[in-house]
Amino acid sequence: MKAIIWTRYGSPDGLQLGEIEKPTPKDNEVLIKIHAATAATPDTEFRRLKLPPLYVIPLRLYIGFIKPTRITILGTEFAGEIESAGKDVTGYKPGDQVFGYTGLKMGTYAEYICLAESQAGIGGVFAKKPVNMSYDEAAAVPFGGLEAFHSMRTANIQPGQKVLIVGAGGSIGTYSVQFAKLYGAEVTSVDHTSKLEMLRSIGADHVIDYTREDYTENGKTYDVIVDTFAKSPFRGSVRSLSENGIYLNANPGLFDRIWMGWALKNSNKKVITWTGDYSTKNLLALKDLIEDGKIKPVIDRHYPLEQTAEAHRYVDTGHKKGNVVITIEHDHKTYKG
Repeated sequence: MKAIIWTRYGSPDGLQLGEIEKPTPKDNEVLIKIHAATAATPDTEFRRLKLPPLYVIPLRLYIGFIKPTRITILGTEFAGEIESAGKDVTGYKPGDQVFGYTGLKMGTYAEYICLAESQAGIGGVFAKKPVNMSYDEAAAVPFGGLEAFHSMRTANIQPGQKVLIVGAGGSIGTYSVQFAKLYGAEVTSVDHTSKLEMLRSIGADHVIDYTREDYTENGKTYDVIVDTFAKSPFRGSVRSLSENGIYLNANPGLFDRIWMGWALKNSNKKVITWTGDYSTKNLLALKDLIEDGKIKPVIDRHYPLEQTAEAHRYVDTGHKKGNVVITIEHDHKTYKG
């Protein structure tokens, strides 16, 4: 089968098209014919190992210290069709259309993947895909959708609250905007100039171009500030919170963590670190919202599997709007769902 082989850390040039053996499912696994995957920011971060130092050494030990050896196929989101199922699988059958997230197992830049019916313990999850979505659309849901769904519920957004979302134009951000609007908030989105019209189109009430304006200096306050990728100025963001406000931060640095403990010691403001809950329950809840027409993915570009390296180069620019989808052809025919 065709697959994109991850040969080295660093440049997208390390992603090479190759042929590998088609996997065979174990008794508790399903064999999934993948029709679409994504070039998500986590995939590019793993490729480059552009991660906080705390995670780099453990990941090198897990993936391969000098080069990828244990994990050689990147990709974490997918949508596809079950081709066969092991004898112990009870919840799926051949022909079922599914979508999901593979976590540290990765492996979605390929024509096929085997997944255990229960993915507990490795961070992965999959379920039957929404009936009103193509494979391309469904592949763009699990990562950003699950991260936003869990974290925005953690913030407990209430109708009428003022919510500011930093990095609103990415995968997590576009879902966060939609969830905040779904919960009845007044939403201000912060991102690059090129993404502002798209953000208005998915419901943002106000937009801020970070290349022209610093939201921490405009004198406005917000009930909830959501940072989807740990780039917001911590002290300024806390100052921009209203009393009893919540700052949801993706991954505060060490000094920010120390400072927040001191600065908020006698304050009613709260800082919550960003978390995702990759559970079947949450994925099915997302599916219901999608089928009800309340949430939808934003897709910027499509690339064929053979151009996965080019997809990564585009994501590396930081200018993608929502999601970048990788389509996978089988038998010289592209399946769209």
